[in-house]
Order: sequence, then structure tokens, then C-alpha cells
Amino acid sequence: MRKMQEYGSGSYLASDVTVLLDIVDKNAVADVPVSQKEALIQSGQRHYSDMLTLEHAPTAMHEQLYQQALAQGTTRTATDIANLAYTLHHIFQQTVSTERPLILVSLVRAGLPIGVLLQRALADADSSYALPSVHYGISIIRDRGLDPVALQMILDAHPDSAIVFVDGWTGKGAIYQELARSLDVFSNPNHPNFANIFHQGKDVIPLLTLADPAGVAWLAASEEDWLIPSGLLNSTVSGLISRSLYTEPQSGLHRSVFYDNLVAVDHSLAFVDHIDSTRRALSTPPQYLQTFKQPRYQTADLINTLAIDYDIGNRNRIKPTIAEATRAILRRDPECILLATADHPDTVLLRHLCSERDINITVLGAKILPYQAITLIKQRATDRS
Repeated sequence: MRKMQEYGSGSYLASDVTVLLDIVDKNAVADVPVSQKEALIQSGQRHYSDMLTLEHAPTAMHEQLYQQALAQGTTRTATDIANLAYTLHHIFQQTVSTERPLILVSLVRAGLPIGVLLQRALADADSSYALPSVHYGISIIRDRGLDPVALQMILDAHPDSAIVFVDGWTGKGAIYQELARSLDVFSNPNHPNFANIFHQGKDVIPLLTLADPAGVAWLAASEEDWLIPSGLLNSTVSGLISRSLYTEPQSGLHRSVFYDNLVAVDHSLAFVDHIDSTRRALSTPPQYLQTFKQPRYQTADLINTLAIDYDIGNRNRIKPTIAEATRAILRRDPECILLATADHPDTVLLRHLCSERDINITVLGAKILPYQAITLIKQRATDRS
């Protein structure tokens, strides 16, 4: 296994993150069209993490809507990051040191921008929440779990450090469950790495998110479904890294493509620079956030109801939250979009994409709250997705 310093940072700075993925040439990866990918996934012939639909540059309208979301959400994002950093400082200041830094492990991809922002906040010596930390990005794949090779590399490099997992938001809580399953191997108090993972209690999965509508995170800045600017783009706000491709553990790390062809439209560094400078200029003092020992699954009944109402046997076809609903339109084959409000400013891009692709929108009002938007993926003849 190669050394940590031999791994890249995508389009981020080396001080921002070390991404533990094997980068493969995009020309060596089959570019599978969305409709074909959907058929293969739902028929059970292929797992979604075995294929990629290669990304193209966002359209001018998509770029414009991202810029609007950024202008609208900058102060909130910066404030949320400050509050998360302040809370981490409060929790870990007695146990963390330069020799034993806090380890931030971002879940690629949505966790990467949030993890970079947290890493920068904790490194800010002028703040009230500075804390020694090291940041990594690793892959997690639904049904296949957290990359065990990457996690073991981190544990070997930092045997005395606490690990906190970072994601952008929660939808249904599926990634939380995947993370919990992957970490179960460490849950025996006699395991040599038990304290690295379960530092908040024997059953507490230390997952941190910016937004947690599903109510599963240990620590989150809010439980609202709001227009997180980094949720509106794919690789061009996540270090130019593709969604990860699965690799069997005995063969090494999960793989990814680096979109060097999208460098000219990459917002990754500009996004974190902008939010970070706003955070540094905040005049309001940071707030201590509540932590939760166990998931509340506050939207589980809603997801069950939607599954019954729309005759959906596989919950993976339900994509809640503005960010996930938007990404599903860009990457999957949607049946329809459910909105809480017909003209909510946070769903402008979503509605634009629907009109562009002639996708049906249904407004359900408070019935789908706390979600503002949900995409339902089109069912194929054989649904095993």
C-alpha cells in the first residue's frame, strides 16, 4: 500500500484533504448512458457503483442557479460551519492535541466540501474553536459499505485519534445505516480501534452533517431541508472527483475518475474560499449545537407512506431533499418530482430541470415536510435496484 502523502486532494489544496481513492483514467471507464444504467441497476444485472455516466460541464442556466444559491446561502453555510467547529472544539478540546489530532473523514463526494470547510475552520488560530485536525476523504457505497482499506490506512496512521465522519446532508438515513453496518466490526469494547470510532459511547455512530432532515446524525447544524449550494453541482464543487467505483477489498481502494476536462468550470476551491472568508468575518458568536446518541428516524413514516402511495417496493427509488432530488434528475431517470411548495425559492433549479426535461411535478404541501423536494425514480420492468 502506498503512503498517505502519495494520494491526491482532487482539486483542493493538499492542506485541505487527502482523498484515499485510486484515481483511474476516465478514458478507461465505460460511459454508460443514464437510461441504460437505470435498466441495469433495476434489473439487478449491475450495481450502481460498477458504472459511471461521465459528467459534462453544467449548462449556463445551471451555473447561474448555482451562483444564485451561493449568494443566498453563503452566510448560512458559514454560520453552520462555525457552529459545527465550535461544538467539535467544545467536545474534543480536552482529548485532542497536535500528537493526537481529531480525524475528519469525509464521505465522498457530498461530504468533501463540508469536511474541507471544517478543516479550515478548525485550523483557524484566530477563532474561538481552533483544534488540531487532519482531514481525509473516503468512499462509502450503498449496499457495499465504507471502504475498509481506506479506513484501516487512517487507523494505522492515527492509532490514538478520534474519528468523526462528515457528510453533506441526510436523505432517508440510508448512508447512516451503511456507515453503522461498516463500523459494527469495531463495536466490541475489546477491539483495538474501539475508542477511535465509539468515543461518544458504545452505540454512537459519530456522523456529522450540515443538514439532517432524516434525524440520524450525531451532530448536525440543522434538521432543515434547505438549498445547500454545494448540493447543486456534482464534481465541480467536490474536487473534480467522480462518484466512487467499487473495488473488492483484497484489490485495494475504491476507485474514482478525476475530471481534468472540467478544470475550467471547477468551483471547488472558489466555493470553500468564499464560505471560509465569510466565516472569518462573521460578527455573531458561534453556538453550541445539540448532539444525539441515537438516530430518531423522524421521516421514516413519511417514506413508508410515499412507498405505499406510489407503489414503490424499493426505497432506493425515493430520493428526498433538495440536493438529492436535484442530483437524481442529473444522474438518474426520474418518474416525477414531489414538492412541498410550488414556488419555493430553494427549488428553482429543480423546477428548471423539470421543465427542461418535461418531468411531471406534484405539489403535496406539508405532507412531505421536512423535505422540500423528493424525486421518485422511474420503475423499470424488473425492479431490484
